[in-house]
Amino acid sequence: MIGVTEQAKEELKEILVSKVDDPRAYLRIQADDEGQLGVTIDIEMPGDQTVEYEGSTLLVAEQELAESLSHLDIDVADTEEGKQLILIEKST
Repeated sequence: MIGVTEQAKEELKEILVSKVDDPRAYLRIQADDEGQLGVTIDIEMPGDQTVEYEGSTLLVAEQELAESLSHLDIDVADTEEGKQLILIEKST
């Protein structure tokens, strides 16, 4: 599964709490037809891998995608537009 830094987990939790009303719904990382990654709101599907924070699921991903991203971490960068989620190579 893709890694998620503590700072990114906090940011994802804020997004989840502010954008999702359905307690069965989570944030989902997915790739579009061109391979661009994005985050949407979706329910957990059988076989999904999950990222949890403070005892609650935050992020889900289809197993194949999660495995292909296992060398990356989601982190947060402060930009002129505010906080943004970014991908970084895992440190060894």
